Amino acid sequence: MDKPLNQSERPPYGIIAVLMIGAFIAFLNNTLLNIALPTIMTEFDVGAATVQWLTTGFMLVNGILIPTTAFLIQKYSVRRLFLVAMGLFTVGTLIAGIAPVFTMLVSGRMVQAAGTAIMMPLLMTVMLRSFPVEKRGTAMGMLGFILMAAPAIGPTLSGVIIEYSHWRMLFYFVAPIAVAVLLIGFFLLKDKKGKVDIRLDVLSVILSSVGFGGLLYGFSSAGEMGWSSPLVYLTITVGVASIVTFILRQSMLKVPMLNFRVYMYPMFSLASVITMVINMALFSGMILLPIYVQTIRGISPIDAGLMLMPGAIAMAIMSPITGRLFDKFGGRVLAVIGLSIMTVTTFMFSQLTAETTYGYLVVLHAVRMVGMSMVMMPVSTNGLNQLPPSFYPHGTAMNNTLNQVSGAIGTALLITVMSTRESFHAAAMTREAETSAGVGAGQLSEAVMMQIQMDAMLGGINDAFRVSAYIVVVALVLAFFIKRAKQSEEPAPGASGDPESDARSPEEGKSIPKRTDAKVAGD
Repeated sequence: MDKPLNQSERPPYGIIAVLMIGAFIAFLNNTLLNIALPTIMTEFDVGAATVQWLTTGFMLVNGILIPTTAFLIQKYSVRRLFLVAMGLFTVGTLIAGIAPVFTMLVSGRMVQAAGTAIMMPLLMTVMLRSFPVEKRGTAMGMLGFILMAAPAIGPTLSGVIIEYSHWRMLFYFVAPIAVAVLLIGFFLLKDKKGKVDIRLDVLSVILSSVGFGGLLYGFSSAGEMGWSSPLVYLTITVGVASIVTFILRQSMLKVPMLNFRVYMYPMFSLASVITMVINMALFSGMILLPIYVQTIRGISPIDAGLMLMPGAIAMAIMSPITGRLFDKFGGRVLAVIGLSIMTVTTFMFSQLTAETTYGYLVVLHAVRMVGMSMVMMPVSTNGLNQLPPSFYPHGTAMNNTLNQVSGAIGTALLITVMSTRESFHAAAMTREAETSAGVGAGQLSEAVMMQIQMDAMLGGINDAFRVSAYIVVVALVLAFFIKRAKQSEEPAPGASGDPESDARSPEEGKSIPKRTDAKVAGD
């Protein structure tokens, strides 16, 4: 696993299967708790701001640990990292399941997050090193199933469990599966890694933790506290300053913790921008749709979860197909078609009414998810394909970190738009109702005010979806600049930041098999 396989070598399917099962369980857990939050608030007698730490804390730990995974993947074997990651996830699941107090539940979620943070970059690096460029689309299509289907299935499964059992079953259900996967990995994974003489730069870890942690916390809090809150703008400011210092620090280190030279490769840079923009828009469906169906339409948690199931199934079916299409046609055509679908469906979501049918929501969400499946993994894979093998850990760590940050920014932005526009609509509707009824300010009946509040919230949700659609249009324009990426040559010794690559002589570097992609019309 330390070097890319030759085309004649058989990929380590056993290792990949174990890693995929572990990643599926870890990513399923990401959204499993969302529908249970109101129930947890009642049981532990905590408010919405407090209960959000179950998701905010999870995101923070991911944002802090993911940048270190490039170093960990270079330093340790796949077996050791997988066992540590799955072990942390399992322990965190058990802690959360038996938690008698809310703080212990949050602690369990954070331990889970520590395992999840290692899992995804590890799996992506193994996939990149195991398959040649011309076969990666199909392989990464299966990874796309893990990345997109698992979080999408979470709310549906959660809704069913909450409807018929206790919220703790969400953890009791996952725990035995996690233990089984941990044992399978312990006995099946046998790879070893030679001693690599690199050390983790403590200052880089501190700057990275403060930087990405500050950004994630600031943007996550902005949706609730508002942008005028000192805590919000101070944490974002400190985060930005720390990240700038972190980047400067990496440029001075011989072996950087996270190598920003990945942005010397144009297709990787373009892919990063597109996926960040899409991630910001993605949260419109994950955040706004549940608010609409449960608050405005009064749909039960189980029906709200089942509404998302067809979309999850569509993504599961499409991901392997999209992978094969990527190998054949490249990323641009898939991205343009997928983003066009996302643009149209997101604009359609901005026209919701109090009478929009359940079936319409199901179909529209499923079509939107088909578009999503044609974009995320093909664009990301095309960008990673341009990197030389020694940059794979840094590229995957960078992508996963930016996904966390862009998700937090997208959530904060859309919640802010929804809240601001809801207040605007409520004020306008109140004035209109008072004028029509011929009454003074504050004299409308309680029933009328409740109806105005619901209509204003619906208007805010529609406006937020509209902003989300504009964001997708930006990604659509950028998609036209995608070109089929070819794997770059290894950089000169001392330039990559990878100690194993840098240790090779120029002659050894030339011995790496050069892979070329067939030219495809239109790319």
